[in-house]
Amino acid sequence: MLALLTTFSNVLITSHQEFLTNEALEGIATTTMSNINEWPEAGKSTNDMN
Repeated sequence: MLALLTTFSNVLITSHQEFLTNEALEGIATTTMSNINEWPEAGKSTNDMN
C-alpha cells in the first residue's frame, strides 16, 4: 500500500512524531517495564505478539 501511495504526485508521506512527547515516552517506558516484570511469573507479557 505504501509503495502505491508513493507513486501519486498529490500524496505526501510524513513520519509520526507523537512518540517524542514526554507523555508518550513515559507510556512506552511504563509498558516496557510492565512487560519485563510479567515474564518471571507468567512466562509471557500482556503485550506478547505470539
